[in-house]
Amino acid sequence: MITPPRGGYALLVRFALRDAAGPAFDALVARTVGLVRAHEPGTLVYAVHTAAAPAERIFYELYRDREAFVFHERQTYVREFLAARGAFLREPPEVTVLTPV
Repeated sequence: MITPPRGGYALLVRFALRDAAGPAFDALVARTVGLVRAHEPGTLVYAVHTAAAPAERIFYELYRDREAFVFHERQTYVREFLAARGAFLREPPEVTVLTPV
C-alpha cells in the first residue's frame, strides 16, 4: 500500500470515450504511462483502469507534491497526450482533485 506523502497531490480523472475509440485511446495511454513512469520520480502512482462501462477509463494520479504535478504537466509527452485525447472523447474529462488525509 502506498501512503500519500504529507502535502501530496492526487487526481481522479474519468474519461468517457466515443464508441470504438477504446483501442486507440488505450494505445495513446500506454505510450504516455510508460514515459511518465520512466521520467517522473515525483509521480508516485499513475494508474489507468477500465470501469464497468467499457467506454470509460479512470486515471488515478498521485504526486509527491503540487510541484511534481506541475513538472508532469510540462512534459512534452503529457502535452501531446492532452492534445491528442480529444479525438477519442465524447465529453470533457471529469477531474476530481483529492486531498490525502
